[in-house]
Amino acid sequence: MAAPLLLKGFPLLRLRLQHYNRLAARLLSAPRRPWCAAAESAGHEEEVSSAEKSSTVLSVTEPPKYHRWDDPDYRKWKDKEEEILRDIEPIISLSKEILHSDRYMDGERLTVEDEETVVEKLLSHHPHSEDKIGCGLDSIMVDRHPQFRHSRCLFVVRTDGGWIDFSYQKCLRAYIRDKYPSHAERFIGKHFKRGSG
Repeated sequence: MAAPLLLKGFPLLRLRLQHYNRLAARLLSAPRRPWCAAAESAGHEEEVSSAEKSSTVLSVTEPPKYHRWDDPDYRKWKDKEEEILRDIEPIISLSKEILHSDRYMDGERLTVEDEETVVEKLLSHHPHSEDKIGCGLDSIMVDRHPQFRHSRCLFVVRTDGGWIDFSYQKCLRAYIRDKYPSHAERFIGKHFKRGSG
């Protein structure tokens, strides 16, 4: 009895409450069909509102927009993603330290230890490593990119004195494609910058 007294001075609120009560009564009294009945009754012509049709279609054909941990394929992907990250993390850390710390000055050659790691873990996987090495590998150095002066990158210094840059990310993408072929594109799409090949 207290609710009607509270609504007495609010005709718009009272009207909305009445509309809500009628709508709720219709929904509760409407005959319900199990969700799978829509698929079974393809031959039966029943009048169904467009809202019911669209919600039935979405619930039957649309996959959920979020990933579920109980989905075995998603769990496999997450496990493989973690494995790849563990595999490449040490060389990514080293590359970033070489390029972005004060460990090396512009134009400085890498130490023997860093050079061996970069050649083995990166350069050997570059899609054009033979072209990069050319007549022979003298050393690896760090310097400013000739076109993008704000970026530092790795360079192959050849035995003839020439030098050419190479992308550590391009090397890693080739390595991932070779070692993890069935998961490579998904991993690369998620973890590497767009447009970096």
